[in-house]
Amino acid sequence: MPESPRWLFIHGRADEAERIVGGIEDDIREETGEELEEPQDTMKVRQRESIPFPEIAKVAFTMYPKRAILGLALFVGQAFIYNGITFDLGTLFGTLYGVASGTVPLFIIIWALGNFAGPVTLGRLFDTVGREPMIFGTYLSSALVAVVLAGVLAYGIGGAWLFLGILVVCFFLASSGASAAYLTVSEIFPMETRALAIAFFYAVGTGVGEITGPLLFGKLIGSGNEGNVAIGFLIAAAVMAVGGIVEIFYGVKAEQAKLEDIAMPLTTADESDA
Repeated sequence: MPESPRWLFIHGRADEAERIVGGIEDDIREETGEELEEPQDTMKVRQRESIPFPEIAKVAFTMYPKRAILGLALFVGQAFIYNGITFDLGTLFGTLYGVASGTVPLFIIIWALGNFAGPVTLGRLFDTVGREPMIFGTYLSSALVAVVLAGVLAYGIGGAWLFLGILVVCFFLASSGASAAYLTVSEIFPMETRALAIAFFYAVGTGVGEITGPLLFGKLIGSGNEGNVAIGFLIAAAVMAVGGIVEIFYGVKAEQAKLEDIAMPLTTADESDA
């Protein structure tokens, strides 16, 4: 993968950026046999070799506070439900359903396949249907299915295979939304902050969700009481629902849009600088 031409140009490596873009354009001409239209839009950029961390942080969290809240809500939600349930999944099947330790890996493999199928099946819809409806839909839908799981546990409905089937549906949806969380924070802030944004929201989100989720579910499952574990699923549903609701109010329509239209680069030069 070549380096981003945008990043190269911003950091004063215009010749390298031009070579990469030129190579891509030549490949397209060769594959299609058609000439490409010349770009019409222009932008003045003040090239800098490096951008100080304080400036990046200031822009990301003072100029875009709603987007910062959105990133935190999405990451905390997906980290809580994912890590809370994943880390304790084997114990859950063994403790509550009496699944033999040699069979538990089979259950986890089936669950993992559902995780994989979600983004593969639904991923393209985040570009066609749109970011906001798909993130909202996957977060809220997975929350609703988690409520169903809580009911199955609380009322002792069915056995391990029924629980697994519903769990697969839950994470089929949750995995798609979780993948979109990474996509979201990488594109809604100025391009100079994209790597920092992913690192920051991942660290905070997993720091909150990855710690509290497994601790909570571990204690609830350890009690051996299905009703207690059901409470854990209800909490996970609530956290995911919050992420979906925040998406409604603070979501950004970034599909089919240029990065510069979503968030202007920090290095964009003022007219007075021209």
